[in-house]
Formats: sequence, C-alpha cells, structure tokens
Amino acid sequence: MARQQRAIRTRRIFLEAAAEVFDEHGYDAATIAAILERAGLTRGALYFHFTSKEELARGVLEEAVTSDGVTPQTFKLQEWVDIALLLAYRLPREPMLSASIRLSVDPRARSLFGTRWPDWITLGAELLTEAKERGELLPHVDPVATSRLLVGAWTGVQLVTESMADAPDLVTEISALFELILPNNAVPGVLARLDTSPHRAERIIEENRAAAAAS
Repeated sequence: MARQQRAIRTRRIFLEAAAEVFDEHGYDAATIAAILERAGLTRGALYFHFTSKEELARGVLEEAVTSDGVTPQTFKLQEWVDIALLLAYRLPREPMLSASIRLSVDPRARSLFGTRWPDWITLGAELLTEAKERGELLPHVDPVATSRLLVGAWTGVQLVTESMADAPDLVTEISALFELILPNNAVPGVLARLDTSPHRAERIIEENRAAAAAS
C-alpha cells in the first residue's frame, strides 16, 4: 500500500510539473528536461509513469474537467453557475487547469490530442437537462446548445482577460457573463434566487474547508 501511495504521489508530481511548464512555455517549447528539473525527480521515475511529452499532456488534460467543490443545491442551475465560477476562481491559482486551456488553444497540441471542451459541454448539458426537467428553464432553452455556448463564451472571456495588460478579475467577468445569460434561460422565480456573485466561489471554497476541518 505504501508503495502504491508513493507511485500515486510521484505521478502527481510529474503531472503538476508538466502543467507548470506547459502553462509557462506552451506545448512545443516544453521539454522533458524542463519538466524533470521542475519535478526534482529522475528520468527513470518519469518514464515509469509517462512514456512521452504527449502522454504527459494527455494526463494534464484528463485532470481538466472537474466539478470539485460543487455541492448539491436547491436548483441545478445554481450548480451550473457554481462550476463556472469555481473554475474561474481556481484557474489562475492552479497550473493544472490553466495548462489545460493553453493546450486546448494551441493548434499543435490540439491536433495531437484534441481538447476537453466536448466533456465540459456534456457536463453542463446534463445539469441543464435536469434543470429543465425540474422546471427551472424557460421552454425554448436547448440544454446542449446553451451549454456549448457557455463553454465557448467562458473560454473567450478567459483568453481575452488573460491577454489584457491590466487584466480584470476572471471571476468578476464570469459573474457578469451569467448576468447576461441567465435572464434568457431561467424562469423568473428561479432567476431571482440564483447567486451569481463574484464572491460566491471563494465562499464555497471556505465553507468546504471548514466542513472538512470539522469532520
């Protein structure tokens, strides 16, 4: 068991090191040597877990689609909002997530192993489908199309924000995005009860930490 736990930790160290290097330099410019230096481990240990830079990139992308931190809510629409806000909060703080975006928009990397955008669309569509079944969405709303548009809009907002010299806060920008989107999707009674505040993501993380510390 101890050996298995060490192997899991070692694999994670390599993924996090690769994510940092991909995020800082892009896929083509990233080298195995740079990843090894960042990880502080041996080449033999690396090749025990990953056979190539491409496999490392695939491993980083596998970590990209996450709903960590999201807890069950009265409305499925609130869970949909929470996923997007939490991702916006975590992305600048977690190279694994920001690297997945950089790999996805890199033409060379995308040609090799695609993106996780279809998986994000599926995750959102499932929540929106359940929301519609519960009567939270207006009759005209197509869950798949709406999820696809949010993924595209979220990614666009992130890329534009990142490129600005005086970059606005990403969570604040995504909060504003929902203020534009939700009135055309949520029924009025639900809309009035949704929390799209830019401070919501940080509150959720703090509440989760407090709950974990108390357990």
